[in-house]
Amino acid sequence: MAQTFGTVVRQHVAALRLLIVFTVITGVAYPLLVTGIAQATFPHRANGSLVKVHGRTAASSLLGQTFDLPPGTGRTTASPDPRWFQPRPSAGSYDPLASGASNLGPNNATLIREIRERRAAVAAFDGVPPRTVPVDALTAGGSGLDPDISPAYAYEQVGRVARARGLASAVVHRLVAAHVQSRALGFLGQKHVDVVELNRALSGTR
Repeated sequence: MAQTFGTVVRQHVAALRLLIVFTVITGVAYPLLVTGIAQATFPHRANGSLVKVHGRTAASSLLGQTFDLPPGTGRTTASPDPRWFQPRPSAGSYDPLASGASNLGPNNATLIREIRERRAAVAAFDGVPPRTVPVDALTAGGSGLDPDISPAYAYEQVGRVARARGLASAVVHRLVAAHVQSRALGFLGQKHVDVVELNRALSGTR
């Protein structure tokens, strides 16, 4: 039997009421509740894990970035700054708008050539034998924005950073050791070092 006009109106009004109620609950109340809990319990992480240097926001510890010398005398392009710990390679040069991997397979000739060139460049830059260069110094992360490197790669850079800054190697070594982060929950992932946080600490080392 066909519904009357009044019945149709009542059904639409009931549906509108439910829409308003659930919009308020899921679109206003729930986000405010979650935001409030996050701000009260871990505000630093909730606000993007921002890194401040001398009171100014310089980066986020969740996003990698380059630590390069700008183009200048004898340099037509930016080059790694020996005074800073360097991140792993990035297919997008740590540009947030170009986040992503190279999508090159392990047997790709281009990738094989790039790894060979990176090994030689990193070994020469850090002053170590090519055979000792860690894997993460040669391969880019999937996101292109990974701020973490392996402890092995961080320790490899200690000598070069210490020489460039006129610091004792033991001082820089202890700084790296203090920034080695354990596996999440004790078994997820691998030990790692956040380069952004490490370099922030390094900036205050004398």
